Amino acid sequence: MPEPAEPIAAILAELAAARADFLAAIDDIDPALLTTPGLAGEWSARELIGHLGYWSGHAAEAIHRAEAGDLAAFGEDELSVDERNEIVARVASESTVTVVRQREQAAHDALLARLATVEPDWLDERDADGDTLREILGFDGAEHYREHTVDVRAWFSGAAEPDEADELDDEDDA
Repeated sequence: MPEPAEPIAAILAELAAARADFLAAIDDIDPALLTTPGLAGEWSARELIGHLGYWSGHAAEAIHRAEAGDLAAFGEDELSVDERNEIVARVASESTVTVVRQREQAAHDALLARLATVEPDWLDERDADGDTLREILGFDGAEHYREHTVDVRAWFSGAAEPDEADELDDEDDA
């Protein structure tokens, strides 16, 4: 298999590093606490893993739509992000941690397989919301894993989540 083009290789490397950090943070959680609510909002680690798996699959679907020349319609007539997240969390909460981890792994593997097919010129194509494929891959991939790694680490440290800390700083400045 040929080496991926530079922008694709960079996306793959960034995704690999972000996911590895997330999984390391999850692996630091006592297994008995993986279903304890409150890690990210009301979600436990189980729901959070399911959430990231869903969005990895979403990114893989975006690539499929770009390959088919249909990225411009991607996102039309879909549920809102909050509605999707609620459904994904409910499904994850009804599953074992092992099953949710297997699903996330399968979604990640599907994303990697799809990334191997990306032509660099697809990265600037836009979906129905105006986001480029490059942006979708970041939002749903590496950026998303990093965002939730912060949640996991904040849960352990007891530190306020970044948005909460920023709000407190803003209030102090006022």
